[in-house]
Amino acid sequence: MKLELIPLPVSDVDRAISFYVDRLGFTKDFDVTPSEGVRVVQFTPEGSSCSIGVGTGLDVYRGVPGSIRGVHLAVEDVAAARAELIGRGVEVGEVHDFGGGVLGANFADPDGNSFELQEMAWRKGAAF
Repeated sequence: MKLELIPLPVSDVDRAISFYVDRLGFTKDFDVTPSEGVRVVQFTPEGSSCSIGVGTGLDVYRGVPGSIRGVHLAVEDVAAARAELIGRGVEVGEVHDFGGGVLGANFADPDGNSFELQEMAWRKGAAF
């Protein structure tokens, strides 16, 4: 099994597109309206095989906007990733040490869905 997609409930699909593409730098894979009232948008972080999905008109997107917590985004260098996101206008918390060689910094999308940048000491270079 491979994790392919994390659907997120959002209150405004266009605002989500702006955040995930313009602020986070994710690639917008597609934005389709397969039928009236249904919109499906998918974004993928560079180098990831798992995507984020948002949309309207399908049960998978009917959750409470902002209710998803702690989606982890693995990075090789949390300080550099944090600085890049801050430079793009994202409010990112301070870097914290979880212990055992794991560092993190958190942020949220405009609805409050939360994410954790996660650096693991053993995932560097070719191991990343």
